[in-house]
Amino acid sequence: MKLRLPKFLRKQKQHSIPRVHIKVHQNGLFEIMGMGAWYSYWRDPYHLLLTIPWVGFISLICISYVTINILFAVAYWLGGDCIANAKPGSFLDVFFFSVQTLASIGYGAMYPKTTYANVVVTIEAMIGLVGIAVMTGLAFARFSKPTARVVFSRVVVIIPHEGVPTLMFRTANKRRNMILEAQMRVYLMRDEVTAEGQFMRRIYDLKLLRSQTPSFTLTWSVMHVIDEFSPLYGVTPESLTQTSALLIVSVSGIDETVAQVVHARHTYGANDILWNSRFVDIIHHTPDGNRYIDYKNFHDVQPLDDIS
Repeated sequence: MKLRLPKFLRKQKQHSIPRVHIKVHQNGLFEIMGMGAWYSYWRDPYHLLLTIPWVGFISLICISYVTINILFAVAYWLGGDCIANAKPGSFLDVFFFSVQTLASIGYGAMYPKTTYANVVVTIEAMIGLVGIAVMTGLAFARFSKPTARVVFSRVVVIIPHEGVPTLMFRTANKRRNMILEAQMRVYLMRDEVTAEGQFMRRIYDLKLLRSQTPSFTLTWSVMHVIDEFSPLYGVTPESLTQTSALLIVSVSGIDETVAQVVHARHTYGANDILWNSRFVDIIHHTPDGNRYIDYKNFHDVQPLDDIS
């Protein structure tokens, strides 16, 4: 006897999440491939409109606005001579009448003179009110969303620190304010095979010498000691590449300007980790004994052999 799923389960299976292909690069970074990814984005339009760049957001608003007006202009045009003071058969006149109706402008020069036109105007007016409310809400949500302007060094270095190999990278706050109670988390993600021969992508927490600071204002040198308790103990550049190792950095804190929690994240691949190199100093002294920071060399590194 052949078993069949219930009808509601078969329907749910048909509308399941589409297949998404993920490409793993040599540096350990992931890239979502295929049209299935875009299909999943369009199934969540609110998230899409909040995450796309401003250029894309404004472009979608303009395209939607023009498209709606064109559709209603076609509806008026099909109604014949239904708009007073509009040239008979003029698509341009009914289009601009649709613009006036959708935006609730109402100059009065053109107005509906048939029942059909009044019905279309009523529908367009309702759509215009809802559209303006949705567009205003989306724009406010994008403007009010707290963001952090945190820059991370392009590479990670592994150098001796206090006689122990130490992983290190730099980060800085690009805004002229403070991120209060900032917390830094670093994770190692790599491919592993268990004792049972099962492949898995495992995530490790990397313990930092200083994982939080009361005020993140200028720069922050993040360090992880590679001792016998570290997941990076005994690794080599070759092993990091073979296991598609990935460093995921996450920083969060309270922006003093808006008093809201802000987040920033960055990802380093295996090719972004440099051995036996150190960052160029960015803190300098003035002749009168003061100190200043020069961000010009923020991403620069130099081999340990070149350091006197």
